[in-house]
Amino acid sequence: QVRLQESGPGLVKPSQTLSLSCSASGGSITTNYYYWIWIRQTPGKGLEWMGAISYSGGTVYKPSLASRISISRDTSRNQFTLHMNSVTPEDTGVYYCAGRYFRQLPENWPTHPHEYKYWGKGTLVTVSS
Repeated sequence: QVRLQESGPGLVKPSQTLSLSCSASGGSITTNYYYWIWIRQTPGKGLEWMGAISYSGGTVYKPSLASRISISRDTSRNQFTLHMNSVTPEDTGVYYCAGRYFRQLPENWPTHPHEYKYWGKGTLVTVSS
């Protein structure tokens, strides 16, 4: 059973870059056909799928966020990291990492915990000066 744990700053100033890491234990992020995802929940909005990195290191992003985010990984540490630049107060919310098997990339990425095999506890990020 893979356990996911998010980590990163709880407070970020507007216009700065946010970096959040997700550490996986109990299994490898390079396991074939597993995708590792970032999802967030911002005030007044539902869960929003942001992007994913695959077992082989390929990435895919939500188009509306693609200009501001990237996802990288460190296989030696078994973790993957979300980078988001030019943050605004609208980026305030709880950020979750998740993982599951996809034999083929979905047309619509799932957003809810029950749709993922692995789901982190989430970390609150506040964007404020």
